[in-house]
Formats: sequence, structure tokens, C-alpha cells
Amino acid sequence: MRTSTGRHRRTRTLSIAAAVAVAAGAGGVYLGLNSGGAQAASSTVTVSTTAQLESAVANATAGTVIQVRAGTYTPAATLKSTANGTSSARITLEAYGTENVKIDGSKLPAGQWLAGVYGDYWTVQNLTFQNSPAQGFVATSSVGGIFKNLVTADNGDSGFTLRGDGTTNNLVQNLDSYGNYDAAGHGQNADGIAIKFGSGTGNKVTGARLYNNSDDGLDLWQFSSPVTIEHSWAFGNGKNRWNDSAFEGNGNGFKLGGGGVAVAHVVNDNAAWDNSLNGFTENSNTGAIILNRNTAYSNTAAGFYFATSKSRLARNLAVANKGGLDKLGSGTVSAANNWDGGVTTPSFKSVDATTAYGARASSGTLPSTTFLTTGSTTIGATMD
Repeated sequence: MRTSTGRHRRTRTLSIAAAVAVAAGAGGVYLGLNSGGAQAASSTVTVSTTAQLESAVANATAGTVIQVRAGTYTPAATLKSTANGTSSARITLEAYGTENVKIDGSKLPAGQWLAGVYGDYWTVQNLTFQNSPAQGFVATSSVGGIFKNLVTADNGDSGFTLRGDGTTNNLVQNLDSYGNYDAAGHGQNADGIAIKFGSGTGNKVTGARLYNNSDDGLDLWQFSSPVTIEHSWAFGNGKNRWNDSAFEGNGNGFKLGGGGVAVAHVVNDNAAWDNSLNGFTENSNTGAIILNRNTAYSNTAAGFYFATSKSRLARNLAVANKGGLDKLGSGTVSAANNWDGGVTTPSFKSVDATTAYGARASSGTLPSTTFLTTGSTTIGATMD
């Protein structure tokens, strides 16, 4: 990772041809001395073709801003970068203004991801990643990433993935991830968001809608550091929407572990409904998971399944789950939930989920809805 030590930074706006030429000839765009005082220039590159997008991503350096004009882009290979930004000179990949940009993997070879970042301090925002033969977007061992207002849809494995050791201080905000399905695995792998096979503190998911995926809404399998999940919805996962005669999708809303790790994830103010298995589950994570003010409604199995962990559940609401409101083990602490003695179950203002599928606000926040709201200030998800 490069550290910026100079006192001043100039901003340069380059054409794509100039930016790529400079990057190719000098290993990046830099100002200042090469020894001890190198500083990344801030350069804005505007792209409007797939070839330009591929070149811009491949040649990005600290301070690069890639703005993608409206349209559908179909790369022939994974969009991939190992470049690092810095906390003061991030690498940014984003739509131009409010334009609608779709990055489409329909021309990729079988098994290839659509996009992969292996560097630190990236901002990726206001883009759709769709129709990949494998994962839609993957960040590996990244530090300080901001992934905001993204859509990952109809990919051949998980829509959005964080993975690898050293995955630290990443923010996933206002993600819509839906319709992801792995045909080769008969649906058993494709989650809305997967934070798996890694470690690193300070990672947060907020404002996500994770729905109609073949496996789980969110999956934290073998991620050994605490992840914070808040203000997110998982629904309709694990259903065979692809007419797969050997379908194996699980269908948990929030799968909070697995694979032999014990970790205390933090899960606050989320909702899970209409999933084909549990709304919220430890999935054999024996750690002290914290769950506060979550709602599980009309899931096929239990609303909250925590049979082996030392989890702490408080002020959660479970209604009309076919496998029971809760399945808790002796090590779980449960207080002020609606299945606990003396706690009244408030009525929902609406059980019509139509508005939950609606358009997000211009800022990217979840749509306004009365679905599963109760007006209570003490129990259940706020649905915002």
C-alpha cells in the first residue's frame, strides 16, 4: 500500500486514452519524487465503452476516479484490480452522475467472476453487476472498502462477496442482491451476500435487500471475526425458482456462521420473511452472537434457530413461522422477546410485502413501508 506524504495534491482530468497511456508507460499517474515522497495524482477517467472500462480498471492507481456512462457493458474477462488506494486517495469506480450503468457477465467464460478487487480503499458505487456465470462482485482481503448503492442480480453464484484474511473495515451499504443461482451446485451456493472464508474486524452490512436467491440471503460461513448486520431485509430465499429437479438451496434469511468457527456477530434491527428455512440461524456457530430488535415472519422453519450457541437475544419478534417462533439451546440467553414470558406480541400494521419491493429513495435508503411495522419502540425491527 502506498502512503501519501506530500503536502499538496493536484487534480487532473484525463481522457481515457491519455490516462491509459500514462499508466501503461509509468506504472500509474504520480506527482512528486519516486523515492520517499511519491504522491498519487487524483485523475478522473470517464468511460463509455467496454474496452475503456476494462483498461481503466486494470490501470487504476491511488486517486483514480472511474466514471462510467450510461449503458450495458459486457467484459470478456473478469474486471480485476490488485491496486491499492489510500485513506486519502481512494480508488473510485462509479456511475457517471445519476446514470444507469449495468455491467453484464453474459460474455464471460464459464466459472469467471464478473468483478474482483484485491486492493484496499476502493469505493464502488451506483452500479449493477448482473448475469455473471459465477460470482457478481468479489472483494478479497480488502481494507477500508466502501461498496454503496450496488445491485448484484441473476449471477451464477453469490451476488456480492467479501472474503479472505485481512478483510477489514469494509462497509456494504444499500445493496440489492437478488435472483442469484448456481446451476452447477443446484442452488446450494448462491447467496445474496456472502462474507466467507476469512477474517478481519470492522466490517458492516447496512440497508441491504437480499431476496429470491437460491441459497441464503446472507451467509457468514467460516468468517472468524465479528460482522455487524443492521437495517437489512432477507426474504424469499431458498425457493426453487429455476425448475431445477435436483435443487439443493438452503433458504435461511440470515445464516450467521458455520464451519467450526465461534464468533460473536452483531445483528440489529433486521427482518427475515418468507424464507424456505429459518429466518435467523447460528448455523452451528457456538459464539455469543448478539441479536436485538429483529423480526422473523412466516419463514418455513423457525424464526430464530440458536440451539448450540451462547447467543444473546433481546427484544426480537417472531410471528407465524411454521417451524416455531424459536429453537433455543440451554446456553442461549433470551430476554424481552415475544416468546418470553410476560411479553405481549404487538400487531403488525401491514402484512402486505408489496412496498418492500419498491424503489429505494434517491439516496439509496430502503423504501418506506408499513410492512411488519408495529409502532413499538421496544420490540421488533423498525423496517427502516
